[in-house]
Amino acid sequence: MKSLCILGLVLGILALAIILVLAAGTVYFFHQAVQRSPKAFLDASEDLAVKRQPSQAFSDQWLMAQRPEEAWIEARDGIRLHAWYLPAPRSSSGQAGAGQARPKAVILAHGYSSEGRYMGGFARFYSEVLGYAVLLPDARAHGQSGGRYIGFGWLERLDYLGWISWLEKRTGPGLGIVLHGVSMGGATVMMAAGEALPPSVKAVVEDCGYTSVEEELSWQMGRLYHLPAWPLVPLTSALTKVLAGYSFREASALDQVRKAKLPILFIHGEADEFVPFSMQFRLYEACPDPKEILVIPGAGHGLAYDTDPEAYEARVRLFAEKYLN
Repeated sequence: MKSLCILGLVLGILALAIILVLAAGTVYFFHQAVQRSPKAFLDASEDLAVKRQPSQAFSDQWLMAQRPEEAWIEARDGIRLHAWYLPAPRSSSGQAGAGQARPKAVILAHGYSSEGRYMGGFARFYSEVLGYAVLLPDARAHGQSGGRYIGFGWLERLDYLGWISWLEKRTGPGLGIVLHGVSMGGATVMMAAGEALPPSVKAVVEDCGYTSVEEELSWQMGRLYHLPAWPLVPLTSALTKVLAGYSFREASALDQVRKAKLPILFIHGEADEFVPFSMQFRLYEACPDPKEILVIPGAGHGLAYDTDPEAYEARVRLFAEKYLN
């Protein structure tokens, strides 16, 4: 009888220890992934070469030299959101400037732990080459935008409805808009594409976005921490649902593109292992027509533009012209 009591006590202590470890792990991963905080853990990823080398695509030097305007809106949940804005050039070669048949604009969506200003290379292309107005929001819990929790594109998809409305008012009637995002920004514009968007939004360009938050964080749990996804990813998802209002499973770009009624151009680097290259084909297959795909050989995560800027710009330009002209 005494030995059974001791065994029961040991098992009880062991169960309590497991519960405490899981609780601590859940809070830790929530803080690391979802809560606004420095993301030093990303430096451990060998896949994020963009963080370790100069990048024209993700530089802010050109953008800041243009003295962009600042814009502010209030999100549906009361969070104050910030963006940088460049009006369309008044005159330039090619299609840019006042000779355009309709005003055109792009809303750019940056990646995880970045800011709108660091989409400067994309902004330069759309402004100087295509003659578009350019809006570069800071995602919630990034840059100058408010918010305690990162939405991984799911919460941001609704924020972009606010930015679309702001852009329509700022630019005037007849506007044609492209949504273009990279990494988490790619997921953001795909998730937005599954919503009922205003007629002004004509096309979507997504670059290396993930299928769902659940799948991406499960993948990273193994790559960055060498841990299985279960049970910490489901537990962290449950805590995110309570504190941030969404679960990792519902935050699915794959489900959203199935509902998309806009043309989408899917771009991915063939050497991307941070957001697995295979995710692009699943997203492409799930999306109804019209849709297009561009694979950049040798490009790592977020480096498709830097790796082959000529092919990237040529394809995006043809795609945008096809659906905005």
